[in-house]
Amino acid sequence: MSVLVLTLAVSAACCLGLGFVLQQNVARQAPLSDFLSPRLLLDLMRVPRWLAGIGLMVAGMVLGAIALSQGELFLVEPLLATNLLFALALSRKQTKQPLGRQGWTGLLLLAGGVTAFIVAGEPRGGTAVTDPWRTWLIIGAMLGLALLLTTYAKRSRLSAGPVLLALAAGLLYGVQDALTRVSGQRFAEGGMSHLLTGWQPYGVLLLGLTGLILVQSAFETAPLRMSLPALTAAQPLAGIICGVGFLGDRLRTDTGALAWEAAGLAAVVVGIVLLGLHPAMPSGCAQGAMSLDGRHEHSLPREHSR
Repeated sequence: MSVLVLTLAVSAACCLGLGFVLQQNVARQAPLSDFLSPRLLLDLMRVPRWLAGIGLMVAGMVLGAIALSQGELFLVEPLLATNLLFALALSRKQTKQPLGRQGWTGLLLLAGGVTAFIVAGEPRGGTAVTDPWRTWLIIGAMLGLALLLTTYAKRSRLSAGPVLLALAAGLLYGVQDALTRVSGQRFAEGGMSHLLTGWQPYGVLLLGLTGLILVQSAFETAPLRMSLPALTAAQPLAGIICGVGFLGDRLRTDTGALAWEAAGLAAVVVGIVLLGLHPAMPSGCAQGAMSLDGRHEHSLPREHSR
């Protein structure tokens, strides 16, 4: 495993995790009338704390894109999933909650699962699939599932809605990571002109904007512990499917390796859930939270604070 890819991916995860916490702290105070609307982003853009969170997220995405240009999705995606560790670190500082048995177990499962998957699978690149139908079939399936999840989320916005939205955003971000890697390859092959003549960079932008609206709507309607685990779990799984499906990434496929790879991914998902449900994760409505006009306000029931 390249030290450069490891450093870039972990640095990206750090920026993403810290950025998600800052974004949710502010998005929780947004009007419910902005749910799943681009107006939500316009409202949030007025708050410096949210902009700082977006800045960290953009930095994480850039670092992740560089990592993807140097390594395989199989390798980078599980490392990006460690963003939850950094989110928990910042949240723990805010809430003063000890890690306890649940936190340490989640940390060990997440770190051990990532290590087991990478060591057992030995991710390596291959030849990208040239059949456009296969590429569009996989991307279409991901987008269709994300649309289905979003549709159900609109019907249950304050119950299962945040989890469904986070899952949908994770699927979009997984596809976005795959297209980011393709865009990097096009740039390396023919420069900016070759990059801009393909549809992939525009897909990256569209998926990023759509995913951002979904994530902020999930952050707006529920505590971080409900949305971030689903987002963090769905993104690497979607990215790995894209890597296998049309980017030509390969893993070891002997029986022993497959068993360890499956166990590693299962440990990652369980670790993510345990960490996401940890009491240290903020509810987003703590005393003295920042309102959207930049003033400090006391936490009130959402029915009366709008």
